[in-house]
Amino acid sequence: MTSTAPAHLMGHRAPVADEIEATELPVEGVLPRELTGRYLRNGPNPLPGEVSAHWFTGHGMVHGVRLREGRAQWYRNRWVRTARLEGKPAVRADGTFDHSVGHANTHVIEHAGRIMALVESSFPHVLTPDLDTVGPDDFGGRLTTAMTAHPKADPVTGELHFFGYGVRPPFLTYHRLSADGELVTSAEIAVPGPTMMHDFAITDRHALFLDLPMTFQSPLLGKGMPFGWDDGYGARLGVMPLDRPGEVRWFDVEPNYVFHVGNAHTDAAGRVVLDAARYSAPDAVAMWGGLGSDPAGPAAAAAATGTARLHRWVLDPATGTVGETALDDRAVEFPTVDDARVGREARYRYAVADGSDRAGIVKFDAAHGTRTEHDLGPDTVAGEAVFVPSAASDRAEDDGWLMSITTRRDGSASQLLVLDATDVAGPAVAAVTLPRGVPSGFHGSWIDDADLAAG
Repeated sequence: MTSTAPAHLMGHRAPVADEIEATELPVEGVLPRELTGRYLRNGPNPLPGEVSAHWFTGHGMVHGVRLREGRAQWYRNRWVRTARLEGKPAVRADGTFDHSVGHANTHVIEHAGRIMALVESSFPHVLTPDLDTVGPDDFGGRLTTAMTAHPKADPVTGELHFFGYGVRPPFLTYHRLSADGELVTSAEIAVPGPTMMHDFAITDRHALFLDLPMTFQSPLLGKGMPFGWDDGYGARLGVMPLDRPGEVRWFDVEPNYVFHVGNAHTDAAGRVVLDAARYSAPDAVAMWGGLGSDPAGPAAAAAATGTARLHRWVLDPATGTVGETALDDRAVEFPTVDDARVGREARYRYAVADGSDRAGIVKFDAAHGTRTEHDLGPDTVAGEAVFVPSAASDRAEDDGWLMSITTRRDGSASQLLVLDATDVAGPAVAAVTLPRGVPSGFHGSWIDDADLAAG
């Protein structure tokens, strides 16, 4: 019998119905003893009996695995206790938006010793280390827009750069948190209209904004995500000097869409180099159509799989020119980088690949233009691969591990996979068997105990 459930509620994306906890999890291989902390991963998970109209609109649920002294001490999963979970609408009676209400379903990060669950339509929600919800945070009333789910932490200053976008003015606002978590800068940025700006990038001296033709479309309200491809909007990348917030120079580029940035840096010639997982215009239209409720299965072209390919733009402020180059032909998503290289030149990128016959975790070497892949075979999919550095003071850029929650395509089982980042194609260092199938979700972080103690 053919299921009529939306594809995003089936198989490896199917939501779980409850919150559980398990201790002393089985481990294959050997967990490095220096991994002392939590791997947390966020994603959409409707309540039992709910049918979300779109993969992106389920309630946030954070899955966590606690590692210590070579053991996997616990797994637990918790819904983020948002006002939206309790049924409160995000739009007030007067038509204004209540940014304290949101699904909190996209990312989970640590900054200034606090854990925050993020979604781009609301304020962040603070969590305890045990995944209980403290509540929404507007940084002492200073944040008046939503907060992107993809902030960027400068590895040198410790500052957290982010932005908020909206479907009503101001359409785009840049923000900066100090290293100790105080909102110190906010600046509106002029753009033609409301676009779905999911991610951005920083260098050591710039912020980069992606003004791309996935725009808010009011006829789509109430039908899942009210955004769609707009051939007439145009596509451009904006470069803002961090010391002049709000002043942006725009560079026109070929129409495309980007969910996720890999990294960016400013080169010796002053050019701004941006790497991202890029959907061409036709691929963007096909991908977006596959993310909705169609039960026939086109969500195989969703943001977790899809037809994005690693791409590079080189923006030259001196000449106003843009170079665009495809870096690889492997279909990938969720590109990541060593956090210590954010905004700086980096040799390695990591990403998730999925195809009709196999899935894997991919490592790109920019110095040699090569890639290696940890093959997961046809029956398992990988979540975002998070790089965790080794503690060596003189470590190489890839000296560390990659962590990813993998799930069987039928949703029946999951593992926390730990790979040696220097040998991605080799056997796993360790695999922690989780007590349930974890739905394929979005983004996560490794949060070392020392990071929480420092806050």
